[in-house]
Amino acid sequence: MRTRAALATAVASVGILLAGWQSGAHIAETGTATTTSLSSSATTGGSAAGGSVAGGSNSSSSGGSSSGSSASAGNSSSGSTTAATYDGASVQTRFGTVQVQVTIQDGKITEVTALQLTDAERKSAQISSRAAPVLRSEVLQAQSANVQTIGGATVTSDAYLSSLQAALDAANF
Repeated sequence: MRTRAALATAVASVGILLAGWQSGAHIAETGTATTTSLSSSATTGGSAAGGSVAGGSNSSSSGGSSSGSSASAGNSSSGSTTAATYDGASVQTRFGTVQVQVTIQDGKITEVTALQLTDAERKSAQISSRAAPVLRSEVLQAQSANVQTIGGATVTSDAYLSSLQAALDAANF
């Protein structure tokens, strides 16, 4: 009987989490959430929104400098093009460090790679591993750091987008 109760509780919890996740995704798709500006130490260029994200900015980010860029050649069907990668600043949060790398090719963001994600606790690592692919997808679609934060992963999202904005600034994107 105790096992059945524990299983029922676990299934109910998963159902609630999925419903909340889908609700948050729906809000992100419709764009009905409010946005507030996230201050960054290096927002001199980039988009007019300057790295705006939804939700509160409760991360304790300390800016760093972007650590350079590297270029690599790639081929496309229309000929040879050059792709350049830029590392964003390492952003410290209370849950760990976040750093991303962006690849820009032909004036478009073609890839965003998380170099470091929060991992201070097992729960932080789980949250980061779920939030990073969603943030990557949203950034590739928006072609900027001006995307919604992920509900339940606000600190990670804010740090991810701050690091991304630093990389875009280094790329003069």
